[in-house]
Amino acid sequence: MVRRGSMPERAVMDPNVSVFLPINAFARDTPWLQGPMLDIAQYGVVVFVVLLGVGWWVARRSGEAARQAAALWAPIGTLLAVALNQPLAAMIGEPRPVVAVPGALILLPGAGDPGMPSDHATMAGAVTIGLFLVSRRLGAATAAAALLLAFSRVYVGAHFPFDVLVGLLTGAAISLLGWLVVRTWLVRLVRAVERTRLRPLLTAQRA
Repeated sequence: MVRRGSMPERAVMDPNVSVFLPINAFARDTPWLQGPMLDIAQYGVVVFVVLLGVGWWVARRSGEAARQAAALWAPIGTLLAVALNQPLAAMIGEPRPVVAVPGALILLPGAGDPGMPSDHATMAGAVTIGLFLVSRRLGAATAAAALLLAFSRVYVGAHFPFDVLVGLLTGAAISLLGWLVVRTWLVRLVRAVERTRLRPLLTAQRA
C-alpha cells in the first residue's frame, strides 16, 4: 500500500519526526529502492532465523560448552525480548508515522498498535547479542543485518527512527541481562546433555 501526499510544510518539533522526514523524503526520491526495502522490512525476519541456525552450527562445531549454551540462549532470549516488548510498547503508546505524519509516504502501514519499541528491531537486537556470544564474527554480521532491517522499517514508513533505535537497544539489553542470569545454569545443562544420547545435537566433538 502506498499513500502519497505533500509533506507537511512544518514538521512538529519532535526529534522523532524531524529525523523521520528526511528518510521519508529519501524514500520518495528512490522509487527503484522501494521494492527491495519493502521486501527486507516484511521478510527480513527470515534472515535472523537462518542466522540462529548458523549460530547453532558454529557452536556445535566448536565443542565449547559456553558457546553451545549461548547458542541455546540466543533464540530463548529473543522470544523473551519480543514478549516483554509488547507491554512496554503499550505503556509508551508512541503512534506510528501513518497516524502522526499526515502526507508521509507509507509503503507499509503496519498494525494500529504503538510503534515504540519496534518488535522487528527488538528481535534483531536480541539475536545480535545472542549470536555475538557465540561468535564475534557472526555477531558482527548479524549487527549489520539488524541495522539494515531497522533502516528498512523506517524507510517504508512503518516506524520512526527512535522506534527502531529503542527496539535494538531493548532487545540487546534483555538478551544480555538474561544471559548473565542463566549462563551458569545453561552451561551445566549443556554438560549434562553431552552425557546423554542427545550429545550430537550440541557438539560435533567425539566423547
